[in-house]
Amino acid sequence: MTTIYTKTGDDGTTGRLFGGRISKADALVDACGDIDEAVAALGMARQALDEAATVTGPVEATEAADIAARVLQLQRQMFVVAADLMANPQARARLVPGISLVDVELIDDLECAIDDLVGRRPLRPVFVVPGATRASAALDLARAVLRRVERHTIGARSQGHQVADEVVAYLNRVGDLLYVLARHAVGDLVEPPSHL
Repeated sequence: MTTIYTKTGDDGTTGRLFGGRISKADALVDACGDIDEAVAALGMARQALDEAATVTGPVEATEAADIAARVLQLQRQMFVVAADLMANPQARARLVPGISLVDVELIDDLECAIDDLVGRRPLRPVFVVPGATRASAALDLARAVLRRVERHTIGARSQGHQVADEVVAYLNRVGDLLYVLARHAVGDLVEPPSHL
């Protein structure tokens, strides 16, 4: 029988990739906990997009399915970010780009996706109140969680943890992409501008 508990974390620490342990109260673990939450929030967005694809017309359904596929890709990439962050600093040479190491290629892919989406549906210069659709609201929630991941990751770096510049840039672009994806998930619905 396989057991889920190992008891190794009962002392308040958690294991690092390629060895070593770190306090669960550490800022770096906060960032990785936020990644876990972000992956779950993205899962909620993907499920809402899958539902939207079954109840809309063919054009909207195709767009919802495309966004859902991108969201799944982001979920998988967040595991790469977590591996990069939680790797033992002495073993970074063992990290593999795109598998356990965030590299420039991941960032370039996000920038291409953002440029493509904005080219197809330019952003309106208004303050957006989330909630026009369930899928867009879920994407906006995931974006807010990702921004927290970014803040906590930068905080961990300011406390002396080794955090690659590519990780910080990647997290920044993910937040941007999720904003754009949320606007696409609204589709052609009219979002009334909000005044501060």
